[in-house]
Amino acid sequence: MKKLFVLCLSLFVATFTVQAQTARWELDASHSELGFRAKHLLIATTKGKFTDYKVNVLSDKPDFTDAKIEVIAKVKSIFTDNTDRDNHLRAGDFFDAEKFPELKFIGKSIKKVGGNKYKITGDLTIRNVTKTITLDMEFGGTVKDPWGNTKAGFRITGELNRFDYGLSWSKAIETGGLVVDKIVKLDIELELTKSK
Repeated sequence: MKKLFVLCLSLFVATFTVQAQTARWELDASHSELGFRAKHLLIATTKGKFTDYKVNVLSDKPDFTDAKIEVIAKVKSIFTDNTDRDNHLRAGDFFDAEKFPELKFIGKSIKKVGGNKYKITGDLTIRNVTKTITLDMEFGGTVKDPWGNTKAGFRITGELNRFDYGLSWSKAIETGGLVVDKIVKLDIELELTKSK
């Protein structure tokens, strides 16, 4: 019985040690963008991004399929290159930044679907509403930069229905569509640096 206890304790310590060695990857913000776009009046596209956000990634596998991912963006940092529109997006009709200052994505799984194509599934929280979404991910690979840093690149795309998260402001146009489409497309570029 004592030997069994020692064996179990050893396995626990070994497992903890492996977990403690998980590599941390940090955001290279100057080569990344947390972007989105939506149709305006059904005929054009308006683009935007969040300028204040952080990305935490823990991963040991070369293909990142074991990655633990957390993305947190400050809602007040939304930027669409139009002050009036940005203020409207921060207000109660949309994100209500005073009441819900952050949006968050917590990754649950990454699955390879072929070549450099992956599916990333996680929980997205906006205005305290959490929904599970699956996004497309292209893995650009890893490389050493001229300063000896290990870099990894990703492009993540997908879409969500803003009404699902309480971003329900809408006005109809004469053709029956909305001024701002309810479908928002995500267009995210991430470059990560492996911590030394």
